[in-house]
Amino acid sequence: MGADIKKLRNRIKSVDSTLHLTKAMGLVASSKMRRALDGMLKGREYENAVRNAIEPLLGSAECRKSPYMRKTEGEIAPERTLLIVIAGDRGLAGGYNANIFRAMREFPGVDVIPIGKRACDRYKKAPLYAETFDFASSQDLAARICREFSEKKYDRVGIVSTKYVSVMTQEASVKWILPLTEPEEVKPTGVIFEPDEITILNAAVPEYIAGIIVSATRESFCSEIAARRTAMDSAGKNAQEMIDDLSIKYNRARQGAITQEITEIVAGSGA
Repeated sequence: MGADIKKLRNRIKSVDSTLHLTKAMGLVASSKMRRALDGMLKGREYENAVRNAIEPLLGSAECRKSPYMRKTEGEIAPERTLLIVIAGDRGLAGGYNANIFRAMREFPGVDVIPIGKRACDRYKKAPLYAETFDFASSQDLAARICREFSEKKYDRVGIVSTKYVSVMTQEASVKWILPLTEPEEVKPTGVIFEPDEITILNAAVPEYIAGIIVSATRESFCSEIAARRTAMDSAGKNAQEMIDDLSIKYNRARQGAITQEITEIVAGSGA
């Protein structure tokens, strides 16, 4: 009986320690949430602004000659596909990282550029942290991707990232960014491009790609923080329920031990 009481006491201490950890991580995630949301919204705003700027050019007959709008006929080989994979810097975020890697199962054999420590570890690349990934890093990466695509090293380029729906819901998705496609409808703007439309498009594409990458990274980071906060809240509730159940068992065991001791004392006194 004494051994059971000691075992229950140690288990309660262990779960209580886990509860303190989950509460601390939940508070850290909550403190980062507002900044992450602000960064995500600014990233979306910038991406939309750059997209609106180049969309009139994508409908131009001259711009169809751009290397960024070339079309590849037939099935694209895996080694001719480049994917930017954005995962988290840390774990304990529910299914956030697992969902990204599950989505990557559909693209075996492709070339990968990972962002986020978990993605870098998985693909054995130098650490590139999603939380500190800034626009300058995005510009450098975009310049490299545009150069390799224009040199026909790749036939398509995409981003595997997490879309933020709400604090409770985040979805892993694939977004293809190259080659550029013509918009379904192009509204006339009356803008005259100098020296010509294709020159302006080719110059603007790296900036456009950089905007998409940094926007996807910030949205993924916001999704990671939201997923971690939700996971820590759930873990905290489960830990508290375990402590309550263990406390009941501990009290019953302790009461049983006391009752047994009293019974033995009374029996001894009677003898």
